Amino acid sequence: MNLVAVERAVELLASGAIIGIPTDTVYGLGVDPSNRLAIDRLYMLKGRPVDKPIGLLAHVPEALDGWATLPDWAAEMMERYWPGPLTLVCQSGPLVPAGIGDPVRQTVGVRVPNHDVALALLEMTGPLAVTSANPSGQPECHSHESAHGLLGEAIEGYLKGRAVIGLASTVIDVTGPEPVVLRPGPVAP
Repeated sequence: MNLVAVERAVELLASGAIIGIPTDTVYGLGVDPSNRLAIDRLYMLKGRPVDKPIGLLAHVPEALDGWATLPDWAAEMMERYWPGPLTLVCQSGPLVPAGIGDPVRQTVGVRVPNHDVALALLEMTGPLAVTSANPSGQPECHSHESAHGLLGEAIEGYLKGRAVIGLASTVIDVTGPEPVVLRPGPVAP
């Protein structure tokens, strides 16, 4: 298994690699969101339908400036649940490239995870496109070992760690006048 330190993961991501990343919810796969080839590889590796959007993780809400447009009224949810297992679907910002978010609705899911390893990486890289480390339709992985068991050497590097919660995040759409729960999860707002 190609276990890597955070510093090496940063280098690999900059070169277009897919990196395994532990988060608070599930173990994930991350790529540089500005690298279209990396995004395409991520979709192919997962067998993910191209109409199923990939979201962004950041280390602080301010890092999402230019990537996402969050309404003022969502600030209370961010303060209460970030870092944590809440994904907010909001209007895409001008930095969001093709392959990230929903191009039809012009939205993107964003989250600040509550996991030290993920936060250290995101602080060094800025926002990353991250999805669960499993083939589409299969159960999520919760550790670097289980992700490696499914994906092997198709991933250039794995950050050591495991998910704290073990459940996918709650997803709430904040594009309208009121929040709409799209996927129930660990947060019950």
